Amino acid sequence: MNKVVTIPETLSIHIPFQITKRGGRKEMVLPAGAQLQRPRTDNTVVKALARAFRWKRLLETGAYTSVSDLAEKEKIGLSYLTRVLRMTLLAPDIVDAILNGRQGDGIDLAILAAPFPNEWDAQRRHFGIDA
Repeated sequence: MNKVVTIPETLSIHIPFQITKRGGRKEMVLPAGAQLQRPRTDNTVVKALARAFRWKRLLETGAYTSVSDLAEKEKIGLSYLTRVLRMTLLAPDIVDAILNGRQGDGIDLAILAAPFPNEWDAQRRHFGIDA
């Protein structure tokens, strides 16, 4: 008894995606509704968060009397320091999402350094992060 084996024809699958830069690396952005299998931590944003909370602690403990003094000591621009320092006003769950790589595709250092709402629920809506 001879079995006839048929070979299937070529099957092409189209998956729309975009390539973006995040933290200096290229990353694939999947279509809406697609789930990433593992979170991606943006090291640039995590480093900026760490600096922001360190600077906040230095100001609160009185190590520096003003942000101008701190900027001069850190040898960075006052504008950059204040934009990064603003990240300490983020809702705790947003900070947690960033640290765990669950912040979403559109959140990078440039977005976080731009003005954002002070109210935590408004921040969640602004950044598209669920509580």
